[in-house]
Amino acid sequence: MGKKSRVKTQKSGTGATAAVSPKEMMNLISELLQKCSSAAPSPGKEWEEYVQIRALVEKIRKKQKGMSVSFEGTREDFFSELMTWGAECGASCDGFEISNFADEGYGLKAARDIKVGLFLSYMSNTSFFYLGPLYSQDRILQAMGNVTLALHLLCERANPSSPWLPYIKTLPADYDTPLYFEEEEVHHLLATQAIQDVLSQYKNTARQYAYFYKVIQTHPNASKLPLKDAFTFDDYRWAVSSVMTRQNQIPTADGSRVTLALIPLWDMCNHTNGLITTGYNLEDDRCECVALKDYKEGEQIYIFYGTRSNAEFVIHNGFFFEDNAHDRVKIKLGVSKSERLYAMKAEVLARAGIPASSIFTLHCSEPPISAQLLAFLRVFCMTEEELRDYLVGDHAINKIFTLGNTEFPVSWENEIKLWTFLETRAALLLKTYKTSSEEDRSMLEKPDLSLHSRIAIKLRLAEKEILERAVSCCRAKRLHFQKQLDEGAPLPLYEESDIALLENADAKLPIILRKLEEDDESVQEEMNLAQIKPDAASLVCETHMRTDLSSPEQSRGPTRHDGYIFGLADDMTCNFTVLNEKGQTIFFLYSLRRRRTFDL
Repeated sequence: MGKKSRVKTQKSGTGATAAVSPKEMMNLISELLQKCSSAAPSPGKEWEEYVQIRALVEKIRKKQKGMSVSFEGTREDFFSELMTWGAECGASCDGFEISNFADEGYGLKAARDIKVGLFLSYMSNTSFFYLGPLYSQDRILQAMGNVTLALHLLCERANPSSPWLPYIKTLPADYDTPLYFEEEEVHHLLATQAIQDVLSQYKNTARQYAYFYKVIQTHPNASKLPLKDAFTFDDYRWAVSSVMTRQNQIPTADGSRVTLALIPLWDMCNHTNGLITTGYNLEDDRCECVALKDYKEGEQIYIFYGTRSNAEFVIHNGFFFEDNAHDRVKIKLGVSKSERLYAMKAEVLARAGIPASSIFTLHCSEPPISAQLLAFLRVFCMTEEELRDYLVGDHAINKIFTLGNTEFPVSWENEIKLWTFLETRAALLLKTYKTSSEEDRSMLEKPDLSLHSRIAIKLRLAEKEILERAVSCCRAKRLHFQKQLDEGAPLPLYEESDIALLENADAKLPIILRKLEEDDESVQEEMNLAQIKPDAASLVCETHMRTDLSSPEQSRGPTRHDGYIFGLADDMTCNFTVLNEKGQTIFFLYSLRRRRTFDL
């Protein structure tokens, strides 16, 4: 894609093989594998471990200099060949062309006026014939589709007669992900929420490389791989980054499961805010992309990558998106098990489908908290009397309905406490940064700042700005509810028949809970209540179901549906999200206590 494609192109020549013996290289690789496979460092020692791993990697890279496969010519030289090849493979590419968009890098430009609708479709082909024998015996390849795809990409690149070369030659020679940052550039990310993922990404990549280097050199089923004579760290880093920045899930040929794939041409599109408009047509066995809006001839064609934070964009895509409507920072909160009221708070939270300890998020939007976080904070700040009321008081179950609804406070005192608590926590998080927002803005004005340093500092500044807005919002909320308390304002009362809970535009994300009883009649009655079909003509529902919370591999989703809950079974938690025509969200949490399948 464009922002992933703005880097230098591959240079000509294969280079001279470095003077290093196979034994010496294997010793270095073994040392790297051992270092990356050791126990996790103690808190505060992660940076020290990163520096040590990086030093080993740099020693290996120095000895491997000149051993990687490269191509004659520049990247742009192969764009016309890519367009011809894409058309021959079934891509409909008459409405666009590849163009350079300055700071955004390469992207797709409309060659004619394009209306909202299908602008690109592409046939798929995802066979991994190179790795077949090795794949059948290596559990890591079987478990990690992204690694399998990366190694297959390297095999294709090393094959002079590969049918994929017209595409591979147009891929960037390197990327702007943190895997390519210099040590001092990564240092800018210290104290940010992204740093742990950045360090883990580097460590995992180094460990995978060392492991597969040994496999390729020693495993009988790897003897015929085109990588045996040249498999450098730079090769693997490039392949991992190519896959990480471009991978997408598509169905397998029989439609029984999904697999990872690269989608040429489509992956040149840059990102903007919007909606996912790419899908897979099972009937025609092809990817299809719909234009986000009408484009005039000469305009850049964008797609929406998903609701990713800027930390995710930097780590996995290698760019910072200035106008990210979905940017957020994490905040870890939990009820202490040593607290006297822990059991009561944990029970109320459980009835609302919320864990007693979890990682929540503060958003860049207003208000900065989700309904789930609001519900958690309300319970977290409840007095014993309030907890008892939500557990055994009149209409206790009904009151659980309102925990995530801004319209129905538990009490004015509770609201003051929760916003004071969150204001304090956000302010404390701000103090963990080594620089101020003003200092970051001054650094960004330096003309000699490297691209990677600029990306890192922008990310660091964005985290602070979200926290600063959260502090400001919390302070305003606290003062508002203090005024309500001082003036003796009456609390809004929730009535079960109040349909506004579902339709009120100001209720950002109300939480609805139904506890299904053991007897069939009660279960069926509750499920009937759940069959609410809003007036909107078109609904988008995302259902994520899991039968074993300790086994994330059993998760299924997202699943498209028309507005009804379905397929509930076995002690599962079902998160059911409905978006109406105004983009407003209704969030249902259902807890099942029995083994039963419902056919609705």
